[in-house]
Amino acid sequence: MATRPLALSISLALAAALSACGPSTTTDTAERNGTATAQATASDKAAQLATLYDGFWEENLQLNPIQATFQGDHRYDDQLPDFGSAEYRRQMHEFNDRWLRRIEAIGDDGLEGQDLLSYQIFVRERRDALEAERFPDWMLPVNQMGSLVTYAVMLGSGSVAQPFKTVKDYDNWLARAGRIPVLIDTEIANMRAGIEAGVVQPRVVMEKVLPQLDTVITDEPEESQFWGPITNMPEDFSEADRERLTGAYRALIGEQLMPALRKQRAFIADEYLPATRDTVGLDSLPEGEAWYAFSASQSTTTDMSPAQIHQIGLDEVARIHGEIRKVMAEVGFEGSLQEFFAYMQTDKRFEFESEDALLAHYRALEEKVNQRIPELFSLTPEAGFEIRPVEPFRAESAAGGSYMSPSEDGSRPGIFYVNTFDLPTRKTWDAEDLFLHEAIPGHHFQLALQQELEGVPAFRRFGGETAFIEGWGLYSEGLGKDLGVYADPYSYFGRLQGELWRAVRLVVDTGLHSKGWTRQQVLDYMFENSSVSEPDAVAEAERYIAWPGQALAYKIGELKIKELRAKAERELGDAFDIRAFHAEVLKDGSVPLDVLEAKIDRWIAEQV
Repeated sequence: MATRPLALSISLALAAALSACGPSTTTDTAERNGTATAQATASDKAAQLATLYDGFWEENLQLNPIQATFQGDHRYDDQLPDFGSAEYRRQMHEFNDRWLRRIEAIGDDGLEGQDLLSYQIFVRERRDALEAERFPDWMLPVNQMGSLVTYAVMLGSGSVAQPFKTVKDYDNWLARAGRIPVLIDTEIANMRAGIEAGVVQPRVVMEKVLPQLDTVITDEPEESQFWGPITNMPEDFSEADRERLTGAYRALIGEQLMPALRKQRAFIADEYLPATRDTVGLDSLPEGEAWYAFSASQSTTTDMSPAQIHQIGLDEVARIHGEIRKVMAEVGFEGSLQEFFAYMQTDKRFEFESEDALLAHYRALEEKVNQRIPELFSLTPEAGFEIRPVEPFRAESAAGGSYMSPSEDGSRPGIFYVNTFDLPTRKTWDAEDLFLHEAIPGHHFQLALQQELEGVPAFRRFGGETAFIEGWGLYSEGLGKDLGVYADPYSYFGRLQGELWRAVRLVVDTGLHSKGWTRQQVLDYMFENSSVSEPDAVAEAERYIAWPGQALAYKIGELKIKELRAKAERELGDAFDIRAFHAEVLKDGSVPLDVLEAKIDRWIAEQV
């Protein structure tokens, strides 16, 4: 990024050169002087914007201390704002509106490269945040996919982002966790407001929340998942600190956290569940049709309608079915597509013997894939990653795999979470595509590289567009044969099944939220058109119910990256370099799909 001193030195050097050479014509001199002034102006703008972006991000972290903790910025580890309160929502509106006006007042005239990308992304995100206020998602703070309690357990167990290395760390959590009852009271009040407004969760979603709460609620503090920091207290703590902290954590858990969790559970069971709805689509809520269209646009970073996305899904399902039939012919399977799906799900040859065997298989994949990475990638992250099983308390509702970015300070690597719940349903043929998506070269490459970017604002390093992030993950699954996996047809079926699954999502997500589909219709479509186990199908269907539109991002993003690669291969011919293409896609971090297309078009033009 250009800085103001550099811009001024360029301007002065240009003026000196013009003076030495003398003007050729009045018009030529004016044009050159105008160019120099424009360069200085653009550089001044870029410097001003960079300063504003820094100020924006600092204020953002103060308003979002949990985000700071997950990034590895531990200045606010003792803070927990009341995110659902009317006052906090007012603060966020004022924050987004004020920063948008400040950035737009400078404008983008003359900006180019990273400076222009940053401006476009910033303005788009702030406008979207303000538009989102139209829809009352604050009335729906709890579902089976995530809630305050979910994050509290992740943080308070001491196994993820909240540090427990010093006495101050322990006191920070006491202060932060002491705020949890306040936030739970706000959630209850907001859910009551939702009941009054007719904005409530589907019953099927909330029924899954109660067992999650039951796994967290305990009678004895020592049996709580929040007791982990005391069990693992560093040995160098003084006896006085050990005694004080043990007593304080016992009181925190027994006198504050458990009563608050019991209160929330009772509210959900006795008051909220009877008020939940039998419908599952967002379009059944007030302004739900517009709400879903906005969610779809946000997720895909396109202006495609739900109807257009639904049709793309149907077309992709049909295409991938054709590819799977080729696999069936290769392995000599005689029967229907649905019979082949059933065979892949039920034959014992595709099961792992144990959780240890499953984890060992994934760890062996890391070594195998890394051997071929240099053939496709010149740009790779410095951060490492590790493989962990999903924690038991959330495993039943969690996806088969997920990824958590490394911390900024390097204290925590990227984490590839593998779900070992209901082990017989975790198939060997599904391992390779899942690894490529969540770990290498999928999310770990893209998200870790994004955090390691230099010379770009923090909101780009730590933000992200789901369509780009998940589109890259799905695109990465398609690189398997070049990376030495999918060596047998059954594993390649796993790749096709993974792609099919994302195409199915386009159909069922839009079906649920814009076409009146029921949960059972979604399950029936999944079973008929893909090889999915019943636990996965149920968990996924209910995920789409809880997160309208999110599942659309994967396939739409992948299709755009594949389209751009095909365009580059076609226009560049023998000059096309896959390593350079991947570097160009990844080097600027996550961007909206139209921004990605524009920058790849520029890159192609530069190669010709």
